[in-house]
Amino acid sequence: MPWLLSSQVDLLSSSPSQRQCERTSFSFYCAVRQRLPAWLLEDMRCMEVFSWEDGAPRAFLPSEALLYALVHDHQDYARFLLKEHSASAMRPPRCSFCRSSGGAPHLAIAVRYDRVSILGMMLAALKDAQVQTAKQDFLDCRGGCSHVADAGKTAVQLAVELSRPDCLLLLLVHGALPTGVDAALQRLVASGSAERRRAQRCLDFLLLFLPGPPALCCLQDESHRWQHLLGNEVFRWLCGLAPPPLLLQALRCLARSGPDQITALPDFLQLHSRQ
Repeated sequence: MPWLLSSQVDLLSSSPSQRQCERTSFSFYCAVRQRLPAWLLEDMRCMEVFSWEDGAPRAFLPSEALLYALVHDHQDYARFLLKEHSASAMRPPRCSFCRSSGGAPHLAIAVRYDRVSILGMMLAALKDAQVQTAKQDFLDCRGGCSHVADAGKTAVQLAVELSRPDCLLLLLVHGALPTGVDAALQRLVASGSAERRRAQRCLDFLLLFLPGPPALCCLQDESHRWQHLLGNEVFRWLCGLAPPPLLLQALRCLARSGPDQITALPDFLQLHSRQ
């Protein structure tokens, strides 16, 4: 529990050994927050830092260290961990509350904290995964523990909910399923002027990777409203009344070649649903 002060740790722990483990993990958390050099942090992790699990101390895992690096945006340390441990650095650690393991907490935290650079490093490390199905399952995995804020949500759904277009584009380019169009539409309507551009970009990126128009009842229920928001061509395509707009078809090929290809385009060549 790295967010607790050492005095609070003493109150919650039940044995001197457990208290010592929690002190070392808290000290390590502070060291990552101070962004000490990656080599020094790794020496600490390997020799000085321990976690308490099943009544005994154990070594602090690379996947746990990567979570700390994500929270504090320590890009050098994240790069080091992913280079040394590859995809195993993203193996979900066991939950300290329910003792289960699963989900993709590293993707969820990267999206929630908008750590675009580290997310790109993690997705690049996934390219080397030997089993393609395992990579796909990881990208589309829903939050594992029911007591956490992101339970039941994929990283793509979380990116749409939080209006994180850069994270969303990275996930989609690397093969995550483009789910959550209905949520993106509702987010666009509910967002204020300051957030609307990000919500609009999230919707645009989802449209680029959709294999076909999804079944959206809300479009038919309020057709005039959605036609005004989306533009006539996109609205008719989403309703299944027309083929995809030519600009959308052209940008799809560009988007699949990498996120930089889309973000580097001038504004007048971006998709922008509203025309």
